[in-house]
Amino acid sequence: MGKIVVSTNASLDGVVQDPDGKEGFRLGGWFTQFGGVDLEPWARVFFEEALGTDALLLGRNSDAWFAERWLSRDDDWAVRLNSLPKYVVSSTIERPRWGNGTVLKGDVVDEVTKLKRDVEGEIVVYASYQLARTLIDNDLVDELRLVVFPVLLGAGERLFGETGCQKPMRFVGTTAIGDGLTRLTYELGRAA
Repeated sequence: MGKIVVSTNASLDGVVQDPDGKEGFRLGGWFTQFGGVDLEPWARVFFEEALGTDALLLGRNSDAWFAERWLSRDDDWAVRLNSLPKYVVSSTIERPRWGNGTVLKGDVVDEVTKLKRDVEGEIVVYASYQLARTLIDNDLVDELRLVVFPVLLGAGERLFGETGCQKPMRFVGTTAIGDGLTRLTYELGRAA
């Protein structure tokens, strides 16, 4: 059985919107601005994570976002990410843009439940905050890995929205990344 892992970057107040500033959000660009020299060790952490990933689960917008940034690269990290099987939740596209993928068109909860049953190992959700919210609300996420950037943005789309009920988590650990970033890891659902 697969393990769904939501792995993402966020401001200290949970904003995940427009990290690179290319989406036009007035507070966008926080990833580079507040990541600074810590982005080199950040890249090592995410490369190591990619080596342990068995598949990626993405929303349609994140699939397009990653395709634009990763398909033209040929370093070891890009080779690993580009080669992973990808599952993209969408009712509007026929095939993923990032390649090597399958579109999940049915009910999100049903499709991801089947995916967890059919794929062994870690199925990582990058970005895709709307999808992540749905998965968390429906108890499909097994682990949350959140890299916190040292800034309060005060506005913007957040990873956590309203949920139908409380979501207990079990703290697994923290990892300092460079001098300013922190990775928080929690188990959700039955493991919590």
